[in-house]
Amino acid sequence: MKTTPFTDVHIALGAKMHEFAGYNMPIEYSGIIDEHNTVVNGVGVFDVSHMGEFWVKGPHALELIQKITSNDASKLPLGKAQYTCFPNETGGIVDDLLVYHYEPEKYLLVVNASNIDKDWNWCVSHNTVGAELENASDRMAQLAIQGPKATEVLQRLTPVDLSSIPYYAFTTGEFAGCPQVIISNTGYTGAGGFELYFYPEDAKKIWDAIFEAGKPEGIKPIGLGARDTLRLEMGFCLYGNDLDDTTSPIEAGLGWITKFVDGKDFTNRAELERQKKEGVSRKLCAFELVDKGIPRHGYAIVDAEGKEIGHVTSGTMSPTLKKGIGMGYVQTAYAKPGTEIYIQVRNRNLKAQVVKAPFRK
Repeated sequence: MKTTPFTDVHIALGAKMHEFAGYNMPIEYSGIIDEHNTVVNGVGVFDVSHMGEFWVKGPHALELIQKITSNDASKLPLGKAQYTCFPNETGGIVDDLLVYHYEPEKYLLVVNASNIDKDWNWCVSHNTVGAELENASDRMAQLAIQGPKATEVLQRLTPVDLSSIPYYAFTTGEFAGCPQVIISNTGYTGAGGFELYFYPEDAKKIWDAIFEAGKPEGIKPIGLGARDTLRLEMGFCLYGNDLDDTTSPIEAGLGWITKFVDGKDFTNRAELERQKKEGVSRKLCAFELVDKGIPRHGYAIVDAEGKEIGHVTSGTMSPTLKKGIGMGYVQTAYAKPGTEIYIQVRNRNLKAQVVKAPFRK
């Protein structure tokens, strides 16, 4: 298995480790519910160094990004980030990702760990415009410091005014005495906070500084288990569960990142434009269980007569709501908030209701 600059630290701290996207990653430390609540109410630190990072540079950088992503990167100012996806030729999604406008003619793409090789090959094979590509995944480490107390803790370690970095914006500056740290506010937990991108050789210094600075706030390391429950309570999609090569951005409710503007001829635009105009036969919806139970990935979703109408893509027992919540694809007629659906759990049909995400307001 691959490691991150923090793998030995996780093991020394007694984390429950498991393979994720080819990496030996911490799943939990003190328990998923405790870690979840730490982030919602205080501050926690996630090792997300397994994520992939690609630089796209040169006079044709924007042209390539416009060609391979669904969102309109021409509207992305310097210092801002954008959520987008790589559509494939058959109506599905290669991956969802972030695009950072780092400098004029220089962009950073941040992709999912499980898709690094697939995404890199996709970018290279579609680079017919002469953009300069660099896979920096092995030369960048990343921590996500999340929670309502994150800003207060991190501000002690940088001269950068963190309050001046709005949501989906970033800057580059000194952090914990280390130069050229990218400080980003794109959060995947809904609890506030920042992501730090830095050179692997600075990893230990930055980790130690953050945990020393956060002692008064009870800062804790957080595993991937709580990361999943936190993102699900916000209704954020996870690639491999809610998005994949067969789910279109229109079906997934990502029409807002699929821009059909003049001059942007991206992969499979015509088909996605048709879907947006004519509608789709299934949609991703969020739901809460009315009956007691826990929905899981792959469970069938049925109507009142027991007829299958879809399937669960993500599900858990919500630590905040203390009830079963989830997301799943259903026939479009059943996707409207307030609709009654049923989740098949061990041969029992548990009543649920379609709701509007996020679950945690």
